[in-house]
Amino acid sequence: MQTIDPVRYEKLIHLQSMGIAPFGSRYEVTHSSIGVIEGFVEGNEIEVSVAGRVVSLREHGKSAFANLKDRAGKVQVYVRRDVVGEDNFAVFCGLELGDFIGVCGKTFKTKTGEITILVENFTFLSKSLRPMPKEWYGLKDIETRYRQRYVDLIVNDEVKETFITRSRVIRMIREFLDKRDFLEVETPMMQSMVGGATAKPFVTHHNSLGMDLYMRIAPELYLKRLIVGGLERVYELNRNFRNEGISTRHNPEFTMLEIYQAYADYNDMMRLTEELVVHLCQNIKGSLQIEYQGQMLDFTPPWKRVTVCEAIENVLRTRIKGMQDVEAIAIQQGLSVKELLDDVLDHKIEKELVQPTFVIDFPTILSPLAKSMPDNQEITERFEFYISSQEIGNAYSELNDPIDQRKRFVDQNAEGVDEDFVRALEYGMPPCGGLGIGIDRLIMILTNSASIRDVILFPQLRKEGDK
Repeated sequence: MQTIDPVRYEKLIHLQSMGIAPFGSRYEVTHSSIGVIEGFVEGNEIEVSVAGRVVSLREHGKSAFANLKDRAGKVQVYVRRDVVGEDNFAVFCGLELGDFIGVCGKTFKTKTGEITILVENFTFLSKSLRPMPKEWYGLKDIETRYRQRYVDLIVNDEVKETFITRSRVIRMIREFLDKRDFLEVETPMMQSMVGGATAKPFVTHHNSLGMDLYMRIAPELYLKRLIVGGLERVYELNRNFRNEGISTRHNPEFTMLEIYQAYADYNDMMRLTEELVVHLCQNIKGSLQIEYQGQMLDFTPPWKRVTVCEAIENVLRTRIKGMQDVEAIAIQQGLSVKELLDDVLDHKIEKELVQPTFVIDFPTILSPLAKSMPDNQEITERFEFYISSQEIGNAYSELNDPIDQRKRFVDQNAEGVDEDFVRALEYGMPPCGGLGIGIDRLIMILTNSASIRDVILFPQLRKEGDK
């Protein structure tokens, strides 16, 4: 087990012996580092108060320079012994990289043209008891970066920018939907039944109720209950939990955007998807042509559309007229229809889908909550959309027939029928389009991140020390 640095601990004791609190209290900040620099006017030097982490320190006899880093960036400070006094100057020169201080003083420009603060007084705010990584300009060990994200954020500015972008994306999504008269809602994260998607749940237990509950794998069935209740346009930016594998595209806890709109269908959801993603590209990247992991992606609408049957034809190199042909191929390969479709869709088709693409018209056997085509009950009004060979979202015209819904729950061996959801449908749900988008994967694209762990602040990891 690592311990704190003994040299730094000795300096902490020394500070205390001098009557200096090594872990200070509130400090009045008037300017950020960028505010100091952008607000500087030659000949109109102003008094500022800035706080931050010491990231460099250079002593020059009777004076010293340091760089302080805050959320906005870095600013240089200049300390003179004849200004702050002998003792304070000694304290300043004894600072270590990682310590936090606050400084007050006037701005000026050095001979080299760098805007700087001439320190009149400074306050010790927090002692760093562990040294910063040796490679100040890049923490390279991936495991350490994810496990100690706080260090990653300190030393890697591009990581901080990724998460600032993530925050901007989520804010823009809310603004986009709010302007279109959608209502943001919250639904239960602990549910008495598993529903809304096919995945293995995390199980917990409620002591007072004496019952097992499931961490939600999707909020879908609750959101559709709200459509029944008359909230005609709703969305939720929600945390979902799936007790499945971990990879560059999967984390057990992840963020989804789910949208439901009454009197709409999957064509409306395709348009909404294009409009939302185009809006994000233009505002985050300033272009509809984006480079992602060496690939140039073009988000100019309309995006390509291909049916599931057409995609299967392309992969299997055989003519597919309907589900009967798919069933025959499955029998030849010793698979169920669902196994064949899952294999083709998840492992073969998506590799070809680099540019933004809608894969539409899914078989009913894969879509228990989607409405069937009016003229073909074997196919549903459903799409998934792909970017850079990974599924980003899923949508369909929602099944609002309670009789058909109950039958599908039973036929597909669901873990019990959600009687309350079926009851809600029996009260009547208007035609409805629903859309789910994986926010983490979308942010991967917008930030050119190779792994989902790069866009989740604290991804799930094994216990430290476990193999």
